[in-house]
Amino acid sequence: MNFSSIINFLLIAGVVQGFGFNLVTILIRKKFNKTILFLNLIILFISLNNLQRWLIEKNHISDLFIIQQLYIPWYLFILPMFYAFTTHFLKVENKVRGFIKLSLIIFIAELIIRLCLISYVYYEVPDNNPQIINTYTYVEDVFNLIYSIFLLLNACIIIFRRHHLTEYILSFDDLNWIKWFIKLGSIVLFLWAVALTVNILTGNDDAYIFLRLGMSILLYWLGYQGFYRYNVVQDRILLRTTIESNQVLIGSGEMINNSSKQDDFFNEKHQGDFEKIRSYIVDNKLYLDPLLGMESLASDMRMSKSYFSKLINSYSNFNFSDFINSFRVEQAKKFLSNDDFRDYTIVAIGLECGFNSKSTFYSAFKKFTSETPTSFRANFD
Repeated sequence: MNFSSIINFLLIAGVVQGFGFNLVTILIRKKFNKTILFLNLIILFISLNNLQRWLIEKNHISDLFIIQQLYIPWYLFILPMFYAFTTHFLKVENKVRGFIKLSLIIFIAELIIRLCLISYVYYEVPDNNPQIINTYTYVEDVFNLIYSIFLLLNACIIIFRRHHLTEYILSFDDLNWIKWFIKLGSIVLFLWAVALTVNILTGNDDAYIFLRLGMSILLYWLGYQGFYRYNVVQDRILLRTTIESNQVLIGSGEMINNSSKQDDFFNEKHQGDFEKIRSYIVDNKLYLDPLLGMESLASDMRMSKSYFSKLINSYSNFNFSDFINSFRVEQAKKFLSNDDFRDYTIVAIGLECGFNSKSTFYSAFKKFTSETPTSFRANFD
């Protein structure tokens, strides 16, 4: 199997995955909103474009002249749909310009022009010489490339420059995955520019093979990241609303005192100070803050760091990190055991309970419960 065959295999495999993603998303989503719609359209248009290229490469198209020359520019919609997905994901769609209508007009215009040229060549040009159609294809590709670069730059401005537009969503997602998509998209556009230049100058379209590889990788990556991240963010937004309304929150009385030591440090005053710390953390929901630190908390309680640390270590039998994580785990158990949160992703629950990553959540949960969040939730099925 040569390199070209491998690329073609990846191309059609990506197409199957893309269509499968669209089908599964439509079937399993209870609410199919605009953000999910645009994500699916990105993947759909990448899939249609790759399918068209695969059919051409494998010569699986009709011998009819109109079919041979009718190349539909599905790729024109990829960047507009990504731009629309980004603005809706960030919840700033009403603050920036959309390009869906403009893109649709361009797409229809290009199809009409191509069909007119095909008709002209078929009926008026001797031997149906497609030179004029080929020239138009170059012009169309150059225009679409410039338009795609323009849209990517607009997305870059929102993500990297207009920080006031991303403040809200940054409390739920660091947007690094979107930044990576922009970087990968820039590489794909560069490969497109190189392939187009080589094709115009030499008539050789072999350079497009790297573009197709890039598109396949982009399709695989976006299908997972976009859907996964969106689900987590949406769940976090809903969970935070629940938390802010003081529903399903732990109380300081629910936390068990693990102390088993008895020495001169254990007395009524120190016990009272420890209870103040515990109540202060729970009542103010401080454990939900992944950046909570011992120094700032001790300062808020007007205690020295050493005394604060001694209280935590003595009366909870935990260090500060484990002490705070014990609250977070208890809060996670509340969500995981509540049927109202059955459809929420476990990662979203962990992050909203104050953990800064999936791995730290799973590690702490297993440390305090001897089971994973998944198996714990299964107990309540």
